[in-house]
Order: sequence, then C-alpha cells, then structure tokens
Amino acid sequence: MKILMVCLGNICRSPMAEGILRTKAEQKGLAVEVDSCGTADYHVGENPDPRSVEKSKEHNIDISSLCGRQFSVEDFDYFDIILTMDSQNYRDIQKLARDEKDLQKVKLILDYLYPGEDKGVPDPYYGEDDGFEKVFQLLDQASEAFIRTHFNG
Repeated sequence: MKILMVCLGNICRSPMAEGILRTKAEQKGLAVEVDSCGTADYHVGENPDPRSVEKSKEHNIDISSLCGRQFSVEDFDYFDIILTMDSQNYRDIQKLARDEKDLQKVKLILDYLYPGEDKGVPDPYYGEDDGFEKVFQLLDQASEAFIRTHFNG
C-alpha cells in the first residue's frame, strides 16, 4: 500500500505524519510506502521545519533528510490513499482530481480518529513549540487508527 501525506507547505505536519506512519509500519512489518508533499510550493527542496525534526527525534523518528515537494496530479496514479491534514488541503487536492477514482483516494487523516467530524490537524508553524507536541500526538493516534482500519491491527 502506498500512502501520501499532504499539508500546505510540506515542512511541519505531513513530514511528521510520514515519519510516524513509516516507523509504525516498519515496526509491525507492514508493506507500506509513505511519502509526503504540500499543496503549495513554498518549501520545495527544503528539509522539514527544525521544530518538526526535533519533535520527531524526541520520539525516536528521524525525518531530517526528508525534502519538501509539491503535490502533482500524477500522485493520483501512484498512491493508493492520499491523507490530507485539514479541510483546506482536502479541498485543494479534490479540485485536482480527474475522476471519481481519484476523489475516492483523498481522505482527512483525522477521520480515522473522528469519523465524519471533518477535524483537521492544526498547523503548528506560527504557534508555540508545544503545538508541535500536540500535532505529533494527534498524528500518532491517527496513524494507529489508520493501521487498525487497513491492516486489522
């Protein structure tokens, strides 16, 4: 299974989500490929925000070598599931969908924790450092719920 995590700039939420899900999948021996990207091109070619790197490192996850990229329509062809961090990114990706098959791949990551509530992962970029811990915990729980849903465990 190939999963794509999507946020706005691909330096805070989606790289943390990529690192968390990849690590959990490896620990459980699941055949999962995980990548991340942004809907905007603000940080193409950049490594994740140092606060995201540090927060992930505190939880024994290394995302320091990830490199920001922007979503492309071809991602619909490669990935099985596209997990967006909030409703704006969800809508932005849906607008790029070419057909119903593409649309079916796009989901809000927090729907795995809060089905049908349209909750989004808050963007910690402009907030205090404790926001990164809150985001990490939300993504950690959502990744566990994703694995339970798709891999029975």
